[in-house]
Amino acid sequence: MATIRVITDSAADLPQEIANRLKIDIVPLSVRFGDQEFVDGKDLTPAEFWVKCKASAELPETAAPSPGAFQEAYLKAKAEGADGVVVVALSSDLSATHQSATLAAQAVADQIPVKIVDSRAVTMAEGMIAIDLAERAAAGASLEDLVARGTELAGKVGVCGTIDTLEHLIKGGRLKGAKAIFGSMLSIKPLLELQGGLVAEAGRARTRTKAFAALVASAKAAGPIDRIAVTHGAAADVDVIITMLKEIPSVHELIVGDMGPTVGTHGGPGIVGLAWIRS
Repeated sequence: MATIRVITDSAADLPQEIANRLKIDIVPLSVRFGDQEFVDGKDLTPAEFWVKCKASAELPETAAPSPGAFQEAYLKAKAEGADGVVVVALSSDLSATHQSATLAAQAVADQIPVKIVDSRAVTMAEGMIAIDLAERAAAGASLEDLVARGTELAGKVGVCGTIDTLEHLIKGGRLKGAKAIFGSMLSIKPLLELQGGLVAEAGRARTRTKAFAALVASAKAAGPIDRIAVTHGAAADVDVIITMLKEIPSVHELIVGDMGPTVGTHGGPGIVGLAWIRS
């Protein structure tokens, strides 16, 4: 039976304990504060990032991994006994990460077969695709079956979230059709969702609690969901939405994790996101 290794990037916000348990390798993106550059998850933990983010007058910038970083991960997988690799990559509409992974796959094609799945997603929606594929890989699924499954799941993911301010998204150019006035109204909490691989406006709520309720309603409206994740950027009130999510009958697994720099940079402190895959 062939051994297939699953690799993803740090934008998936995959909790390290899950990555370790399922043997998912993570290729990190990088984040820059002014002239200081940090490797996501290695030089800078999520907690450290949010401290710097709150203190910095400059908007942090993120960068995709180099093809060389992916190539190193592929050859490491081969050295550890893998017969093939499937990569779950950050939405190709949001980053050059998918392109780097593809170029690296071409460079090692004569050493190990590597297939790339465009998650068309961000944060734990991407991460949950990687989790699903890793579980199937451990059960003996072939490389071709995993690619087909990953492509199927990319069409079933849902992502929504709320932020305290649109400043980071507007400056970072990650919000489709943003209007500065949208988030400047007193006590208005913007709602966001993933549309076709891009982050878009999805409405507004008058309070944080109502914003959380709207996110949970979006998840419920998606249909039966077996596994759901909530990630956040130093949000002190995250337990409020966790309690709401536990009331969804179909959810058998709730994953809670920190949102890292590669997504959090564009949402800012206090961002809370939900991610799921429709059953």
